[in-house]
Amino acid sequence: MRISTGLRHPAPMTALRPAPSRRRPWSRRTRPGADLALAIPLFLLESAWLVLDWIYGYGLEVWAAQGNRSQIDAAALAHIGRLRVLLVVVLVLAVLAAVFRARWTVIAHLLVAFLVGGSLMAAQHEWEQSHRPPAGCVRYSANC
Repeated sequence: MRISTGLRHPAPMTALRPAPSRRRPWSRRTRPGADLALAIPLFLLESAWLVLDWIYGYGLEVWAAQGNRSQIDAAALAHIGRLRVLLVVVLVLAVLAAVFRARWTVIAHLLVAFLVGGSLMAAQHEWEQSHRPPAGCVRYSANC
């Protein structure tokens, strides 16, 4: 007759326990449904912010300046600063999406980054064209 104590026999010392599974963001790809559910609204939000800032942020400030060159210049510089901030934010979000292996979110953010970069280049080009010194002027002379 065998008496049971209710205890299990311990596993031999050579048996390995399974390693605890830790989920790292880069270990598995984000599900396509969750990826698209994040990519589409963020793309629309960032694109809309870019367009609305160009129209209402910059356009209305220039309109309100009523031809005052210093206010127009201040509005242009503020707009360029906002575009730089948006570009940095979009690129940081693209890197985070790449870490989480969300392919469509990365693509959406890179498209917005190209749009913002193009807008930034256009705004800086416009600024440089409007502030070019007159022809024949030496850049650091007293009369320029």
